[in-house]
Amino acid sequence: MAKTVASWDLYRTFLDVVRDGSLSAAARRLGLTQPTAGRHIAALERSLGAALFTRSQRGLLPTRAALELLPHADAMAAAEAAFRRAASGEASVVGGSVRVTASEIMGCEVLPPILARFCAAHPSIAVELAVSNRVQDLLRRDADIAVRTGRPTQTALIARKIGSVRIGLFADRAYVKARGLPKGVADLAHHRLIGFDRDSTSFAAIGDTGLGLTRDTFGFRTDSDPAQLAALRAGIGITGCQHQIAARDKQLVPILPEKISFRLEIWLAMHEDLRATQRVRLMFDHLARYLASYVEQPKGETKLAGAHRRD
Repeated sequence: MAKTVASWDLYRTFLDVVRDGSLSAAARRLGLTQPTAGRHIAALERSLGAALFTRSQRGLLPTRAALELLPHADAMAAAEAAFRRAASGEASVVGGSVRVTASEIMGCEVLPPILARFCAAHPSIAVELAVSNRVQDLLRRDADIAVRTGRPTQTALIARKIGSVRIGLFADRAYVKARGLPKGVADLAHHRLIGFDRDSTSFAAIGDTGLGLTRDTFGFRTDSDPAQLAALRAGIGITGCQHQIAARDKQLVPILPEKISFRLEIWLAMHEDLRATQRVRLMFDHLARYLASYVEQPKGETKLAGAHRRD
């Protein structure tokens, strides 16, 4: 049980020590000295009456008490970031910051030119892009706007279906020249496929492919979607890719396009309380406009709170 109330500064240091595994790295990230970071951890341990870290050859390892505390400290960090974003500009003022979250592929391959247009049009608005395949919690204000591949399920969100993108199998021309084209689905077993290592999240988003894909299916494994795309472009093997992305690279060749094709829905979402915040609404409408051009299938907008209604 906590003996005293600890300040946010102590929890912020705690979070960075957990992430970095060392006092020195956390101190550099926070602009502190190592002794100050050490005093923060010691003060937090005294406040909580529990040890938070043990020393090992790999650095500082969080104790069970620290791991139980971690999600609550993460929530505090998200709330603090949301508070700062809200305080960075009044709702009716075109200024401040907007935080957008998207999957790795959307964030690295699709959004940058779209966000470049926004930055040019609104130089007074700072743009934050959180790239992760982990779904950010808009209700907890981890981000202001989410670009999601799949319909948002949380209530109290404004959501707009932009359309869908088609995903097919592709290979680099150098790979095809060396290994040939598979003539049927069964031939894929004789080719090097690129896919997930320990995290099947991206493949699960596509749904049941009917191909029986498991980790052992892939001869090149990485949990980074941009790394999979880089491996495809390097001629390592065959993997799935959005048709719009593949179309930019003349070296990529479609594989079994008539037999293997999937669609992935693209949605925009934001918390309904941000509807009147001008900088957020400007970003939402901007993303909706240019993503609709990207997928070429603009759709309507729905308020996800109880029964679905038009916004």
